[in-house]
Amino acid sequence: MKIYDTLSGEKKEFVPVHEGRVGIYVCGPTTYDYAHIGHARPAILFDIFRRFLEYMGYDVILISNITDVDDKIINKANELGKDPIEMAHYYAREYLKDMDALRVRRANIIPKATRHIEEIINLIKTLVDKGYAYESGGDVYFSVKKFKDYGKLSHRKIEDMLAGARVEVNEKKRDPLDFALWKASKPGEPSWQSPWGSGRPGWHIECSAMSMNYLGPTLDIHGGGADLIFPHHENEIAQSEAATGKPFSKYWMHVGLVRFEKEKMSKSIGNVFLIKDFLKKYPAEVLRLMYLNSHYRKPYDFSEKNIEEALPLLEKIWSTYQILKNSAMQEEPSEEVIEEIDSVRKKIIAALEDDFNTREAMKEYLSFINFARELKGGDALAALNFLKEMDEIFDILPRGDNEGKESELIELLLNVRNEERKRKNYEIADYIRDELEKIGIKIEDTKEGTKWYKV
Repeated sequence: MKIYDTLSGEKKEFVPVHEGRVGIYVCGPTTYDYAHIGHARPAILFDIFRRFLEYMGYDVILISNITDVDDKIINKANELGKDPIEMAHYYAREYLKDMDALRVRRANIIPKATRHIEEIINLIKTLVDKGYAYESGGDVYFSVKKFKDYGKLSHRKIEDMLAGARVEVNEKKRDPLDFALWKASKPGEPSWQSPWGSGRPGWHIECSAMSMNYLGPTLDIHGGGADLIFPHHENEIAQSEAATGKPFSKYWMHVGLVRFEKEKMSKSIGNVFLIKDFLKKYPAEVLRLMYLNSHYRKPYDFSEKNIEEALPLLEKIWSTYQILKNSAMQEEPSEEVIEEIDSVRKKIIAALEDDFNTREAMKEYLSFINFARELKGGDALAALNFLKEMDEIFDILPRGDNEGKESELIELLLNVRNEERKRKNYEIADYIRDELEKIGIKIEDTKEGTKWYKV
């Protein structure tokens, strides 16, 4: 298996630190608001990546943190007149609810910064003792220029950073590029006692302290959104490797950002699509399928058009699953079907082993869906079992409350089509009609409304 490593800038053969075991740390949210579909992409894709590693026989330990003390949290809480820690924990619970709804399996450990203050302080003390950090007016800063490899993850040179980075103006710093490991507390802020006085951790130090606490000084894989490469992950490398003298992570995986209608998604711009609002309109599996059907390293353009393209694909998957359930019999499958399943399995695994290429894997999966729809008896049973096997990785088949909801999904597609017709977006409306007809759903527009039936 090969993984594109952001640090080296190339695909590398995957060899874990300990044979058969994979330790992954994925940066989670700063919980000061509800989660949006941009948060969902790395969560869904690392969930599927974890499932794939387990499918391949690895023992996976996944750590994904929650930042529950931070400037953004404190500022939002002050605006609302709320306790910042209580507010952060409320949004953390809401985030986990959203992830559960999106079928994202919970990480083995979900550490919070406020519950690891001791580990954070000990790591900062190590950096101070080794001369990589210094105290100034109750704050503690990491001295960037003392770490000779600074910039190796983002492939930047220190001399170019002052012009390109947002550097906080702070007279306490010896150098503008230095970053805070510990911040002296202000009145009304959450705080803890430390050797440097009352204060709280900086953002970057928490991830180093928590990841190494659970996975040791060298992780197998460190992941997150591409927006974290600099400065967050760059700073993590500097402070971790300065403290231990060992490589911090063997592989760095970064998920491309989600844009809304081709613009960067941002709360300040106001183009954020909350997960909980998405789930009021669409099944969770639609979003999983959308992100599966793209390459994880590339930015993703989230749009109504992409939703409308994913809905018929999901309906085809669900209807095929139901057809196979109805047609399956305890009989020996044909050699042709066994060979086809073996071939598709190998192609899907090969795609996922090639830098987790879910887009290519889904091409093979959807091609098999088309092949499987007409199967009967033992052939249908073999195909059904193969879809269940692949769902150990993808988790997009109907389950629980979704069983038997194919009709609801079709009605949803027709509602979208009718809305597009009202807007005179006939190209999109016709596309939905044509895609439904491809999977055997005939549409008739009558005076009483739109009707459909299977052919």
